[in-house]
Amino acid sequence: LLTGLPPERLQDHKIELEPGAQPTVRTQWRLTQPELHELRNQLDYLLAKGFIRPSTSPFAAPILFTPKKDVGLRMCTDYRALNRVTIKSRYPIPRMDELIDNLRGARYFSKIDLRGGYHQIRVLADDCHKTALRTRYRSYKYTVMTFGLTNAPSTFQLTMNGVFRDLLDKCVIIYLDEIWIYSKT
Repeated sequence: LLTGLPPERLQDHKIELEPGAQPTVRTQWRLTQPELHELRNQLDYLLAKGFIRPSTSPFAAPILFTPKKDVGLRMCTDYRALNRVTIKSRYPIPRMDELIDNLRGARYFSKIDLRGGYHQIRVLADDCHKTALRTRYRSYKYTVMTFGLTNAPSTFQLTMNGVFRDLLDKCVIIYLDEIWIYSKT
C-alpha cells in the first residue's frame, strides 16, 4: 500500500480555471450514521497518508458515499461545480479500438489495474485549495489527485504514457489506470 506522498514528477495535476471564475461552494449533504463513521475512517486514512490537509479555502465541494461492489462505502467528492469552471484538458485519451488492434497475434497477456493510481500524482501546490472538500467536521484540501476532477483522466494518461513511453504499442498498452502487457512468445 501507499506509504505517503508520491515523488515529485514532471507533471503535477493542474486545475486551470476559466477567466473570471469564482470559488465554487456547494452545501454538504446529509449523511447517515454509517456514512459518518466511514467518513471519519476515510479522513483519518487520508490525513495519515498526507493525501489531504486541513484547509480554509474559499472552495468547498460536498462529500457523498456510494456502495462498493463487494462491501462497504466509497467516499466521493462532488466536483461538478468546480468542473464546470475548469478549462478542459486537450490531452488525448486513446481510442479503445486502436488499443485492441495492438493485441492481434499476441498469445500472452497480463493486466495490471493500478489501485490508488490517482493518488500517485500530486496536485500542483498552487491548485490544492481548489480541491477543498467540506465535511461536518471541517474542510480539507487534497495534495494528490483524486477521482471526480474533470482533467484527472488526462493527467493520469499523460503520466502513464511518459513512464512507459519506450514500450507503448510494442508490448504495453495503457488505458487510464489499466496497463496491459502482451507478447506473441
